[in-house]
Amino acid sequence: MFGNNKIMKPEIHSGETLDIQEIFPTLQGEGPYTGHPAVFIRLGGCNLACNFCDTEFESYKNYSLSEILDQVQKLAKNSSGRVVRKLIVITGGEPLRQPIEKLCTELVKLNFLVQIETNGTLYRELPAEIKIICSPKSSNGKYHQIRLDLLSRIDAFKFIISKTDKNYQDVAEIGQSQLGTPVYLQPMDEYDDTKNHVNLMYATDLCQKHGYILSIQTHKILQIK
Repeated sequence: MFGNNKIMKPEIHSGETLDIQEIFPTLQGEGPYTGHPAVFIRLGGCNLACNFCDTEFESYKNYSLSEILDQVQKLAKNSSGRVVRKLIVITGGEPLRQPIEKLCTELVKLNFLVQIETNGTLYRELPAEIKIICSPKSSNGKYHQIRLDLLSRIDAFKFIISKTDKNYQDVAEIGQSQLGTPVYLQPMDEYDDTKNHVNLMYATDLCQKHGYILSIQTHKILQIK
């Protein structure tokens, strides 16, 4: 959180258990599925440490695959028992740091639409039905290399944009143009109303100039998770 988290390496095991920060029902607040009722599975740990990251992912607990699936299926239903949250968002931390292949396979079997939110530096062989949204991260003025084996699987890129942070002032070419991958721009939340407004206007101008899609963190506007 805010770059103070421990940088953790990818894990290699069966995927029968996973380190989970939290599982909760909400609306997807950003990117291509904005506004969709969803169940979020937030995994613990990350392989990067970004100074603007506002997410807590280090107080995780280990859950079995069956426990995770049971909780997801319960939270997907409304008070009448009808499944209303058909989107499952697997995020982190960095979700591809852990072996989520079995989890993804089981969720697809249950007819959920599954979205992964990743920084693009790691790769796992996931079912073809999985939607992958990549938010590239930058340090020292250069974006971390996107895995080439992941690149063709990415359904959309979501670039964080800041008017003043030199690492996030523009959109780098990392293969999206050649593949025709949609690009979303998300103004950085710098916890300052003036800076945030400047970032929003700057991102808006970039969208108008280059044809990108604006992504606003609507969950923060709604004051929900």
